[in-house]
Amino acid sequence: MGRGSGFLIGLLGAVWLLGSGHGEQQPPETAAQRCFCQVSGYLDDCTCDVETIDRFNNYRLFPRLQKLLESDYFRYYKVNLKRPCPFWNDISQCGRRDCAVKPCQSDEVPVGIKSASYKYSEEANNLIEECEQAERLGAVDESLSEETQKAVLQWTKHDDSSDNFCEADDIQSPDAEYVDLLLNPERYTGYKGPDAWKIWNVIYEENCFKPQTIKRPLNPLASGQGKSEENTFYSWLEGLCVEKRAFYRLISGLHASINVHLSARYLLQETWLEKKWGHNITEFQQRFDGILTEGEGPRRLKNLYFLYLIELRALSKVLPFFERPDFQLFTGNKIQDEENKMLLLEILHEIKSFPLHFDENSFFAGDRKEAHKLKEDFRLHFRNISRIMDCVGCFKCRLWGKLQTQGLGTALKILFSEKLIANMPESGPSYEFHLTRQEIVSLFNAFGRISTSVKELENFRNLLQNIH
Repeated sequence: MGRGSGFLIGLLGAVWLLGSGHGEQQPPETAAQRCFCQVSGYLDDCTCDVETIDRFNNYRLFPRLQKLLESDYFRYYKVNLKRPCPFWNDISQCGRRDCAVKPCQSDEVPVGIKSASYKYSEEANNLIEECEQAERLGAVDESLSEETQKAVLQWTKHDDSSDNFCEADDIQSPDAEYVDLLLNPERYTGYKGPDAWKIWNVIYEENCFKPQTIKRPLNPLASGQGKSEENTFYSWLEGLCVEKRAFYRLISGLHASINVHLSARYLLQETWLEKKWGHNITEFQQRFDGILTEGEGPRRLKNLYFLYLIELRALSKVLPFFERPDFQLFTGNKIQDEENKMLLLEILHEIKSFPLHFDENSFFAGDRKEAHKLKEDFRLHFRNISRIMDCVGCFKCRLWGKLQTQGLGTALKILFSEKLIANMPESGPSYEFHLTRQEIVSLFNAFGRISTSVKELENFRNLLQNIH
């Protein structure tokens, strides 16, 4: 065959390739790819990958955790939603019905939860009741037994502990009320715009160790931001010590998780007869699509996974506290209480078995004096964020904001109390390391919210698969 016939065969082959699709441009990315293609593989500052978390959470942990959170002990949370904002006075209260919180009537809360924070055997708990009563009186009564006087002093010492990361509500206040979390679910309420932006802006701008000269990406209260500001921000972030970088990522992860919930439980339709709640794909894309958010959305989702690992690690560390035979999830229903403790321990042992836990030993590991100051700064910044929750104008958002910040604060307290947990007595009250019922309920419900977010990401990934 001649040179001309060879050229003809080559030309025909090229035509065949084009006709068969091999020479066509690649199809456009799906919406799922734009949101999730960067949310894979290993997480920064961790040895764990996203796929391992998805499998562990969605198939081994999530179903059992939801069952536990539906039990009486975990569904009733006492909260004061009437505390004034400590930072500014011009709070615009949300008047929408979906912003409202319905508190429990007195007869709706199990007697065991209302009467006392029963946590131990009856004998040990009687001592705790005396301690709590004496503490409320503001002094150690000399008529109390020597054992109780000593316990009161230890109890007070615990309450003043520098390991508390949140400013907790005074649950003895007449304004504090029990709320059924199942009847007041976290979902889209319509609370948005400048008032909501102001809350997050104060959290990020004043509490995340960020100088004013560094501009945060996609800040709705700042104008004229471009790619150079974004690059400057992430160069600054990568230059921080691991503790301050982790602090920002925890807050970003919490913010992302809340936005996932709002997108997953969105008011899609309302009639006189009913409201229809469900997944709002457009809302999710606006918050997390890589193109629409200029690459910021996928980063936020990775921070959500980082938050998941931190809270998961705390739960694995606190197992000995709940394993002690005297500890009870007391509601007054003995059979249910025993079943719930068994389920709780099953979940915690499952968490303990997770193969790629976050290593918190890298935190505060430098010079002792500098590390102590850094830990104190870390704690005070987080306490400040817990106080900002009293400035949220939507009561339902305030409820879930307070619960989730207290839960994360409790997780941080656990991570930095390893020696105290190791030295706990095998039975009776533990004064050096102690969790109140409020801390326990917020810890597990906060992790339940993060676990739900990870599960919802799988749902959104499937919903977006065929959308371009």
